[in-house]
Amino acid sequence: MKDKKENPSESRFRAALAQPSKLVAGLDALLFWLSLLGVGVFLFDIGFEHAPFVPRLLHYFYHGFFLVVLVSLALRTLALLRLGTRRPSLIFEGVLLCFMLVALVARFIMQNHLTSASTLLQFFDSEQLVYFVIFYVFLVELSKKTLLFYRTSFNPAQLFLLSFLFLICIGTALLMLPQATYLPISFIDAFFTSTSAVCVTGLAVVDTATVFTPTGKVIILILVQIGALGIMTFASFFGIFFQGSSLKGSLFMKDWLNEDNLGQITNTLFKIVSLTVGIELLGALLVYWAIAPVPDALLVDKMSFAIFHAVSAFCNAGFSTLTLGLYDPILRFNYPLQVVISFLVIMGGLGFPIVFNLYRYLRHSVIRGYYKVTGKKFLNHSRLLNVNTRLVLVTTSALLVFGMVVYFLLEYSNTLAEHSLGGKIVGAFFGSVTPRTAGFNTVDMAQLAAPTILLYLLLMWVGASPASVGGGIKTTTFAVAILTIVNLARGRDRVEVYRREIEKASVYKAFTVMFLSLLVIGASVFLITIFDPKLELSAVAFESFSAFGTVGLSMGITGDLSAASKFVLIVTMFLGRVGTLTLIIGVLQKVSTLRYRYPQETIIIT
Repeated sequence: MKDKKENPSESRFRAALAQPSKLVAGLDALLFWLSLLGVGVFLFDIGFEHAPFVPRLLHYFYHGFFLVVLVSLALRTLALLRLGTRRPSLIFEGVLLCFMLVALVARFIMQNHLTSASTLLQFFDSEQLVYFVIFYVFLVELSKKTLLFYRTSFNPAQLFLLSFLFLICIGTALLMLPQATYLPISFIDAFFTSTSAVCVTGLAVVDTATVFTPTGKVIILILVQIGALGIMTFASFFGIFFQGSSLKGSLFMKDWLNEDNLGQITNTLFKIVSLTVGIELLGALLVYWAIAPVPDALLVDKMSFAIFHAVSAFCNAGFSTLTLGLYDPILRFNYPLQVVISFLVIMGGLGFPIVFNLYRYLRHSVIRGYYKVTGKKFLNHSRLLNVNTRLVLVTTSALLVFGMVVYFLLEYSNTLAEHSLGGKIVGAFFGSVTPRTAGFNTVDMAQLAAPTILLYLLLMWVGASPASVGGGIKTTTFAVAILTIVNLARGRDRVEVYRREIEKASVYKAFTVMFLSLLVIGASVFLITIFDPKLELSAVAFESFSAFGTVGLSMGITGDLSAASKFVLIVTMFLGRVGTLTLIIGVLQKVSTLRYRYPQETIIIT
């Protein structure tokens, strides 16, 4: 008797199971396109108004999406186990599968009314769980796809530039969704807001508090968070977690993370993301504590306010959910809040390498003190604080103290007049911190004295430290330039600090960055005065310095700018965030090592 002929679809399925590697590849592709479809439907769901029949169709789609993803993840997990592959995310996906199975059972119970609906069962039957699955799959699959960029011919500088341009374009499209704003906004306003958020600037051509809906504010906050760390940092973090690292990917990430040890790339990446999340969570709790005394009628949804401002402060963005920002009467005299915001700004502006090096030094000091007290022998390590960390700490402290003292003296009887002596001190400290790319203000910026405006221009130009979330020419650039001038005045032919010699390449780069920054700011001022000749020159200069330094402070002219001037500031913010030198390196072809030298000539410079 002949065997029954097998169905072609069943035979293909059996063949796929016999070749698990092909099955995994096929399921990866399926989940990627499914995730794109899911995100598209989700944006359609939250971004547009719908006819009465649409919510039911969306409900059916979400349920179908949930089932397909559940089966696909289960098959992929089984195939990976059969292959013996140990992806870092395998345990996490196993937990997720169990969670989804529980959700499936809960949905069955709810739909058949087998028991009374508890809160937990209602959660499993809600769309929020499907939203989580959609974004989990999208994040995983997209992160794995971004690792393929490391195999392309793009250099790290080009990938860095393109990633920011891509994020700005995506942000612009999201902010133009009907449900992102209470009233439609123009393309240039959405483009400007997206650039300001991605470049963590904080300049706004429309009132963030009244123009954007809660959905729009969440979009802005996500753009700020991703823009602060860089989309490639996030993508590489999740890509390595879910797929594993590669040598070429580590070589690309080495320049972005300022990590010389290739073996520590993955560890550094995880520390950056975990440190960011940890500080922002702690900051949100402290902000919530600081605003707790404010009546609920004056400040609605304090937790959302705390999270938004903690992220905005640590990322040095300067966005606020209040029309007047921290200058609002309900917060203007809240000095604990100002101190919390100030330290979040400082932590975000120090730079991750500095924070890690400082942590190692403090940990070493505590252990050494413990061994000294207990009388045990301790192996001492010399120079735990490297020269870069020392320069950043000294320069940052000097700028903060200098700015605070000068601001206190200049504004004592002006913008600080309404505060008590303690309030004046806190206000002066906050006024010294915020121009360092933060963008918050607790005084009326239009009433600042002329010398204070000049002080702000200097602080905004210098900005934060390298490898941080801030902008400006950076504290190390400023410090190297000052040291070069001092050493040149003393007749030395090299730059020395802390018993170390600074390499000539760093000196060249410092003066190049300073020159290019002044060139960009000058061009910005020049063009805006042409497009908007009625604006005061001081206000235009302040706006251009603020845009290049990704600060976000303004003298009140941002909303009055013409479309052409807005575009000029968009370019200025972008160049201030990615760096003009990075742009030049990304555009120009790198010259190979020169194996010759011409005779030297002396150029007259006086």
